[in-house]
Amino acid sequence: MDSAVTTVSEYLASLAPDRRAAIEAVRDVVNANLPAGYEEGIQYGMIGWYVPLARYPETYNGHPLAIASLGSQKNHMALYLPSVYADPVLATWFRNAFAAAGKKLDMGKSCVRFKSIDALPLEVIGETIAKVPVDKFIAGYEAVKGAPKSATPAIVTPEPVAAKPAAKPAPTVSAKPAAGLVSAKPAAKPVSAKLSVAKPASRSAKPARAAPKRKRG
Repeated sequence: MDSAVTTVSEYLASLAPDRRAAIEAVRDVVNANLPAGYEEGIQYGMIGWYVPLARYPETYNGHPLAIASLGSQKNHMALYLPSVYADPVLATWFRNAFAAAGKKLDMGKSCVRFKSIDALPLEVIGETIAKVPVDKFIAGYEAVKGAPKSATPAIVTPEPVAAKPAAKPAPTVSAKPAAGLVSAKPAAKPVSAKLSVAKPASRSAKPARAAPKRKRG
């Protein structure tokens, strides 16, 4: 990988003619099937297709999330498919489709190695790229790495709440005396003295009769 190149055109120009022809053929297939939202550029010293940082800036290593990379190595050429590596369902489909096309798959975790363009089923490569739109790719990444910590939660405006009337004061309850203590009773109200007035004897009262005198014998 030539880390000095900064554009795709420079990268292609740096390749030997036979390698350039094979790399260009694979590149054309990827670009023809690339879902909207990805960008093409130089990444890791190769041609790469990735989610731009303007769309998803917080990645685990600070580099854009790559859906595919294509490069010329010393002993072979390689198409890297992180989307296939990260999705077991897609990986199963990819391997079966590769075999159904009558091609022998030479693949590591995400690296599909080939020495000539004839070793690749280009229609399978194109369909694989088309199966992973940006939102699906990001969702798969977050399922493994987690959502960014700086993600801003949705702001919910609370509905106005009508003011409640002030609570009525609780009635005052006099404290009960402690057990064993008898609260003193209040002093009895003074009773005003009444003057007793003797009632005069009834005028109709008859005088008592004198006892009869005894006769002497």
